[in-house]
Amino acid sequence: MTATAVVAGVGREARRTAVLLAAAQAIVGSAAPIAISLGALAGQYLLGPDKSLATAPVTGFNLGVALGALPAAAVIRRLGHRGGFMTGTVITALGGLIATLALYQASFWLFAVGLGVIGVGGAFVQQFRFAAADNAPPEFKARAISFVLAGGIVTAILGPQIVIYTRELLAPVMFAGSFASILVLAAVGAVVLSFLHATVPAGRVATTEQGDARPLAEIATQPRFVAALFCAVGSYALMSFVMTGAPLAMVGCGLSTDDATLGISWHVMAMFGPSFFTGSLIHRFGAERIVAVGLVLLIGCAVVALSGLALWQFWTALILLGLGWNFSFIGATAMVAAGYHPSEKGKVQGFHDFVLFGSVAFASLMSGAVYNAWGWTMLNWLVFPVVVLCFLALGALKLPGLRAAN
Repeated sequence: MTATAVVAGVGREARRTAVLLAAAQAIVGSAAPIAISLGALAGQYLLGPDKSLATAPVTGFNLGVALGALPAAAVIRRLGHRGGFMTGTVITALGGLIATLALYQASFWLFAVGLGVIGVGGAFVQQFRFAAADNAPPEFKARAISFVLAGGIVTAILGPQIVIYTRELLAPVMFAGSFASILVLAAVGAVVLSFLHATVPAGRVATTEQGDARPLAEIATQPRFVAALFCAVGSYALMSFVMTGAPLAMVGCGLSTDDATLGISWHVMAMFGPSFFTGSLIHRFGAERIVAVGLVLLIGCAVVALSGLALWQFWTALILLGLGWNFSFIGATAMVAAGYHPSEKGKVQGFHDFVLFGSVAFASLMSGAVYNAWGWTMLNWLVFPVVVLCFLALGALKLPGLRAAN
């Protein structure tokens, strides 16, 4: 077999893997918008007069993603992509079951636990983008990441539509039908993932290859890795911070639950819609420039949100929030993916997602506290200092000393 044929075969396999992971992202990933759009509203429904902890279930979801990051990476390393990802769907289904039972029992904290378990399943979904990059040749890595995330376009439509059509399905228990539907999504996702080709688990990789792996501390202190992680955390935490508070603010301003749900739908569509071409933009202009564009869009989100409380302003702000997340987060992920060797991927990806989603969980919890104390306006004013810090982290890479270190 010629070298050209081998390269072509690798490219075809990378595209096949990306297609399957994009489909799984669209299906299993729909659990996330269900949890996010209904988590705070169901929390309000379950709480008494004091609603300050209404966003705690959403925090539980994000905390589950954070705490599940390292175990998910370890399971995938042990079982390979197919076995590991199918394990994740079982965990997602379990979380949906717990959340449904909690709503029947009117148990706020059990509901938060259920969303936490859904979040642990979500930690496996977060590994899809890395799996696509790991199986791709260097010139296709950024495109593979963006292609998988493009599956979120279906998520943007499927998740909110499931909410609209199922939230009263098991009446009089509000929202129970939506969380019960997560079991179906997990089952269909498992079927899709079963078509992945079996991979050799990383735990069985030859000792010589493992010997080439650098310590995590050495990788995590590279200036480019630090800047990428900082921008990923900043952009994702801001997205969670504003998005978690948005449904509460919309309903609080007299808009309907359907308006709030459709706002999240537009937001998620904006999060993943540009993914068809974000990878090409990164390949052409560089990851740092695309991250910078995303940060500017996040500023635009805050400006629009601060301009008024009409429905179009909420929806426009959420769309800009999604677009800003897409460019800044995919760009930062591409920077991270370029900073480690294949033998280092498990520990680096697990560490990255642990830090990332730990920060996101904190942001979602603070969203409810800030909204209840100071309102929607303060949520958006806090966007500006975080974006400035992200720009400083990117700008630091241009300093002569750090440029040489990279």
